[in-house]
Amino acid sequence: MSRASTASLIGILGFAAYVVVVMILADFVIGTHWAVEFVFFAVTGILWVWPAKWLMFWGAR
Repeated sequence: MSRASTASLIGILGFAAYVVVVMILADFVIGTHWAVEFVFFAVTGILWVWPAKWLMFWGAR
């Protein structure tokens, strides 16, 4: 398996796992103050970018 294929597979599986974890954690946040919800969804909506960036650069090497 090439590095790009490995990075793609890891990226898809990792993103799916990340979404599941965020959805589980969101159950604890939903219904709290709107500012807490905003911060949670803003942070989790952006947090996946850095591992994805690293994985893309690693796969392109």
